[in-house]
Amino acid sequence: MNQSSLPFDLGEPDTDPAAAKKNKKTATSTRMDKNADSSPPAPLEGELQIEQFLCFSLYSANHAMNRVYKPILTDLGLTYPQYLAMSVLWEKDKLLVGDLCDRLHLESSTVTPLLKRLEVMELLSRQRDTKDERQVRISLTRKGKALKAKTSDIKSCILAATGLTPKDAIALQTNIMKLRDALLKAS
Repeated sequence: MNQSSLPFDLGEPDTDPAAAKKNKKTATSTRMDKNADSSPPAPLEGELQIEQFLCFSLYSANHAMNRVYKPILTDLGLTYPQYLAMSVLWEKDKLLVGDLCDRLHLESSTVTPLLKRLEVMELLSRQRDTKDERQVRISLTRKGKALKAKTSDIKSCILAATGLTPKDAIALQTNIMKLRDALLKAS
């Protein structure tokens, strides 16, 4: 796929900044002239509709994914963020809160209330780390470990809902992670 066929504007990498500024002024004055009759403005060349925003595609896909997860997780008594935290703990129990935050790409101020709710549900316990009391270590309870067995069908249900083949799902997920990493680096 060449750059001109992409549904979003990546910009021209070799564009002269002075020329870009001049083109922007020309486009603005042209738009103002076109709007003199108060009709809705026509999109400028390169201007995007909301459906063409990469950020909106990711945002709306995330909401759609959460709608698929919601009834499945409701049966387990979990919210989506709680499920993600539990998934990390099912991979590796007895993590420090900071390590969990890193894995989830979330701040501790977001994760701590979530962990408190999971602790009230008796799915995990939190204790000060014996080596460094400033750190809090999270451990799954028996109930928390047993809950994992009830999640065995989730991955196949979600994959079926996407309509993707496993190979396509892996490729998409890889590209999304590359995008996330690039955006984190740029921010």
